[in-house]
Amino acid sequence: MGPCRAAEWRGAKAVVMQWPDVRPNIRGRCEAVVRRPAGDRGGSGGTLRTMGAKFSAVAGRPPLPSSATLSHKAVIGSHKAVIGKQESRMIRYASGMTLALLTIAAFAPPVQAQSAEAPSAQGDLAVTIYNSGRSLVSDTRPIALSAGRQRIEFPDVSARIEPATATLSEQGVGAGQGIGIVEQNFDFDLLTPAKMMEKAVGRIVTIVRTNPATGAETREQAKVLAANGGVVLQIGQRIEVLRDDGLPVRVIFDKVPENLRARPTLSVTVESTGAGTRALGLSYLTQGLGWGADYVALFDRTAGKIDVQGWITLTNSTGTTFTNANTLLVAGQVEGGVSYAPPVRRAGTQTAARERIGDFYLYPLKQRTTIANAQTKQVSFLDVAGAPARAAYEYRNDWLGGGGEAQSASSVLKFSTSREAGLGDALPAGTVRVYMRDARGAPQFVGENRIGHTPMGSELSIVTGAAFDVKVKPVVVSREKAGDTKWRTAMRYTLTNASPEPVTVEVIQSGLDWAWAETRVITETVKGDRTSADSIRWSVAVPANGETEISALLETRY
Repeated sequence: MGPCRAAEWRGAKAVVMQWPDVRPNIRGRCEAVVRRPAGDRGGSGGTLRTMGAKFSAVAGRPPLPSSATLSHKAVIGSHKAVIGKQESRMIRYASGMTLALLTIAAFAPPVQAQSAEAPSAQGDLAVTIYNSGRSLVSDTRPIALSAGRQRIEFPDVSARIEPATATLSEQGVGAGQGIGIVEQNFDFDLLTPAKMMEKAVGRIVTIVRTNPATGAETREQAKVLAANGGVVLQIGQRIEVLRDDGLPVRVIFDKVPENLRARPTLSVTVESTGAGTRALGLSYLTQGLGWGADYVALFDRTAGKIDVQGWITLTNSTGTTFTNANTLLVAGQVEGGVSYAPPVRRAGTQTAARERIGDFYLYPLKQRTTIANAQTKQVSFLDVAGAPARAAYEYRNDWLGGGGEAQSASSVLKFSTSREAGLGDALPAGTVRVYMRDARGAPQFVGENRIGHTPMGSELSIVTGAAFDVKVKPVVVSREKAGDTKWRTAMRYTLTNASPEPVTVEVIQSGLDWAWAETRVITETVKGDRTSADSIRWSVAVPANGETEISALLETRY
C-alpha cells in the first residue's frame, strides 16, 4: 500500500472514530474505505478531498488535507492520539482540575505557523547590567498622544521591574515641553487559566461538557464560588467541585478581566498640551538580569605558560526578552556590599585600559544583542596566550595541633594580571576553570575556583584541588608549660612526595594570634616568613619519590 493510499485510509478512519455526529452518507463512505482489505485501502485523493469538503460544510470543521500533504504526523491514526493531540488542548488548573480553554480542530495548520511569537512592543533599548543581578533598562518608544489627559501603556517591560524606580521622559528636540505625568501603574497579573478562574469568583461562567461516546455537548451556567486549591461551582441548586476525571470539559468566560495582561505592562497617565507622536523614554531598574565572568585557562606545566579566555555570561530570568539592545556591563559592587574576597597574594596597582565610571569598570558589548528570557548568553572579552604561570602546593595547619593521618596539600596555580608579565587586564569576579593537556594532547579539566574583582597587576594564587601524591602530616611533639603565662609547643611536619618530580610545598601554620594570646617562633629548621601576626609560612623542597621533615618550637604567652 503506497503512502498516499495509507494516508487516505487513516483520514477516513479518523472521521469514523472521532466524529460520530457526521452526516450518515459521509460516515458511510468513510466506513467503506476503512473496511477495505489491507492491500486496497485507499480511493482517489479527490474522493477524500470531496469527503472532507462536504464534512466541513455540515460540521463546521476544516476540511481534510489533500492526500499529498497527509502523513503519519498530520493524520493521527488512533482515537487516543486524536483526542490527546488534535481535538482539544487541555489546560490543567493549579489544583489539577482540567479546564479546556481552547478547542482546536482535528486537522489544524502546522504547529510552526501557530507558534509564531507576537512582535515585541519595545523600542530603542539600552540595558546596563550589574554583577548583582540588577539592571537598568532604558526603552525609547514613539508614542502617539492626543491632547489632554490619557493613559498610555508600555507592554513588554520586565516582569521583575521595580516600579518605584520607573521614570518617563520625553526625548529629542523640545523634550520636556507639554507633557506631565499624573500617575503610573504596573500590571503584573499575567493572563493564565488559574488567574482567569481566580478573577471569576462571584461571577457566572459557562461550563461545557462533551460526551466522549456521542460527542454531544451540554452547557450549564455556573457561579464560581471559590478557586482556592480547587474550583467550587454553584450550578442551579447544587454545589459542585470541578473534577479532574479525564472528561472533556471547558469553561467559557464572557471577557478577560481588565487587570489581566498577556504580557507585563506598565501604564502611565499623562497630561499632554498637544497632539502628535513623541519619543518617550522609559527607564527602570529590574531584578533577574545579571552577568558574571567565566575563565577558561589552559595550563602548560612544562613550559610554565597559560592561555586564558574570558567569557561574559549573561543570564535573563526577568520573564521578558530584551530585543536588539545596546548592552553595557558594569564590573564592581554598586550596592554598598562587600564583594567576594579573591585569592590574591598581592593586590595590583595598575589601571586597566578600559572605560570607567566612578569606581567601576565598563564592558560594552560591541554589537547590539537580543537577550532572550530564560537564556544564558556568552560573549568573549579576554583572550591571552602564553602568559607566565607556575604550579605550586600549599598546606595550611589552622592551629597548633596535629592530625591523625597525612593530609593532601592543595594544588595551586599562580599567575599575574600585570601588564608586563601577566594577563594585562583587570578581571571581573567569576570562576576560573583550569585545563591541562594529557599525553595524547587532549585538554582535561583539572579544577576550578572563584575569584573576586581583581585589579590589573595582582598576583593570583588559585587553589584548584587536592594533590594526590603530595601529603603533609603535622605532629605535636610536645607541649610544655614554660611559666605562669607561657606554653611551648614543639611541632614537626612530615612532607611526602610520591610523584616522579621534585616539588616545593608552602607550609602555612596559622592560629598564632588570639585575642588573649600571642605566639612567637623560638627555633625552626627552615627559615620561615612571618606573613602576619597570625601565621608563618615555610617553603619546603621535597625530592621526587621522597620526603622532607621540618620542625619548629613555638612559645605562646597568655
